[in-house]
Amino acid sequence: MKTNLLNFDLAGMTELFAQMGEKPFRARQVTRWIHHFGAQRFDQMTDLAKSLRTRLEQEAQLPLPTIISDHTSYDGTRKWLTDVEQGNAVESVYIPEATRGTLCISSQAGCAVNCRFCSTGHQGFNRNLTTGEIISQLWWANHALGADPKGQRLITNVVMMGMGEPLLNYNQLVPALKLMLDDNAYGLSRRRVTVSTSGVVPMMDRLSQDCPVALAVSLHAPNDALRDELVPLNKKYPLRELMAACQRYLPHAPRDFVTFEYVMLAGVNDSVKHAKELVALVQDVPCKFNLIPFNPFPASGLHASSRQQIMAFSQVLMDAGIVTTVRKTRGDDIDAACGQLAGQVRDRTRHAERMAEQVLVFTPRAKVSAETDDANADAADAKRGVISFAQMQAQIEQVNAQENAKAGTSE
Repeated sequence: MKTNLLNFDLAGMTELFAQMGEKPFRARQVTRWIHHFGAQRFDQMTDLAKSLRTRLEQEAQLPLPTIISDHTSYDGTRKWLTDVEQGNAVESVYIPEATRGTLCISSQAGCAVNCRFCSTGHQGFNRNLTTGEIISQLWWANHALGADPKGQRLITNVVMMGMGEPLLNYNQLVPALKLMLDDNAYGLSRRRVTVSTSGVVPMMDRLSQDCPVALAVSLHAPNDALRDELVPLNKKYPLRELMAACQRYLPHAPRDFVTFEYVMLAGVNDSVKHAKELVALVQDVPCKFNLIPFNPFPASGLHASSRQQIMAFSQVLMDAGIVTTVRKTRGDDIDAACGQLAGQVRDRTRHAERMAEQVLVFTPRAKVSAETDDANADAADAKRGVISFAQMQAQIEQVNAQENAKAGTSE
């Protein structure tokens, strides 16, 4: 089997070329050709010795993405659906603005976190994307947009906010991030690459040491009782632990604040009381808030907050001295807005199947204190098809083990 060079950051490429008996500068050259110049074939790498090009042709490959669809919104937002095989496809979105261009990238085929307001989670989970599948979304966007390596940069920012929970695909994510930052590849600054997480606390700590880019946290609730319902991962890593992890991350971060993302859901998390709870929650965490109007999707059972309610909510935060923005909805006509990315997922967790068997109407769980009430509530969750974090991790590990076994057999 030929080696997929898209799976290697510069350190990995250097190690690979050392095994081939080549010097480190050859790894830099090839990395630069692939990611900076957008080479699609080895014969385009004209400063490599012909013998090396021939060897790479025989032993390596550059499997560039297969694009299923390419849609452009009335506002210039562009969405690509990329085939990642075995019945799965992931979405990436380019959002042009006057002073920057942002690419939103997916990290998994589906998502096991199952946030109530996210279309991806309702499709279930199939597998993690490889480093190559993650970084090829950036490669393709540059290619499709006609980026000139010697001209003005069209993609100035990358956000890991597409399909999947990036920090549950940590080992494939970090090499992709390093390629985004590497001057031999895409040369983005750490301030312009953002990882968004629903709160995988141990991986937040690791990221602060391994590749501390800008951090965004999907918060969406001011207390544990409500967040348990909206973001089930909170049952594993409650708000107290999450806030502490944010504080630990900041000394290593390229920005001196954490961005908290907060989807505004009518009658669920959008009251002035909720806003005041948030002020108390984040008082020790330097932060800004990004309030996100909910983008409806079929069977969500949720509704968008009114503009008036969003403004009242944001005013409470701003009065407390917290920088607060309201995200402008982009690409909603092509289902490219926040929370709408779904792609195609061959669900290996049966989550989508279970959810299809029930009517999805959101009913917040009352705050519980007794263990028996917790147990009853968890039993009710199970009946509704909601899985625990431990079950979610087990499913991801099972899928990954199957993929690794399959890869071992094919080799």
